[in-house]
Amino acid sequence: MSAKKSTTENADSVVVIGLGRFGGSVASSLVRLGHEVLGIDENAETVQHWADQLTHVVQADTTNSDVLRQLGIKDFARAVVGIGSDLEASVLTVLALEELGVPDIWAKATSVKHGRILERTGAHHVVYPEAAMGERVAHLVTGKMTDFIEFDDGFAIAKTGAPKEAWGKTLSESALRSKYGVTVIALKQTRADLTYAKADTIVEPGDQLIVAGTAALVETFAALT
Repeated sequence: MSAKKSTTENADSVVVIGLGRFGGSVASSLVRLGHEVLGIDENAETVQHWADQLTHVVQADTTNSDVLRQLGIKDFARAVVGIGSDLEASVLTVLALEELGVPDIWAKATSVKHGRILERTGAHHVVYPEAAMGERVAHLVTGKMTDFIEFDDGFAIAKTGAPKEAWGKTLSESALRSKYGVTVIALKQTRADLTYAKADTIVEPGDQLIVAGTAALVETFAALT
């Protein structure tokens, strides 16, 4: 089956190149979110594994721009390069996508040096999944947070317990934002739905707070629990 479609059909579709642990996870998540996904991998067994899970799957050498052109990749608005173990293939694939004019290229990097090369080659977004997961796990291991997400600009969102000084008070009364520089976005009570935080929201012992702010301030706030 040909993977080539019209530009209109591919406008909201995504091509994922390299269907290993990272690329496969991204591809399957995109499908669950309702996107059409073209998966490409050079390994026949990997392609067979994903054949029934993605919209289209193709075995191909993605370092060759002519091959990608024949597959209609130039019509895709977004591409994800999940190749990590073969640095040369990763870089050449990004270069081929850039040559085709794909407007939004995401690429996995296994090191800072790898990421810089990808950026200079044409990647618009470089992700470091191993480093990001390591950072997240490090925060969770301490037991101070039950979830933590840090963005590229140093901004973070975390789920953490409510400090004792806030128990039995409204958020306005405890003034957590003015004291610690973090914003309480929402509150989760045991066996209750998540509720968005308001000035008159009362915090009780055992409540979980969803807070946002700079990573350093969020970490300091979580350490209070």
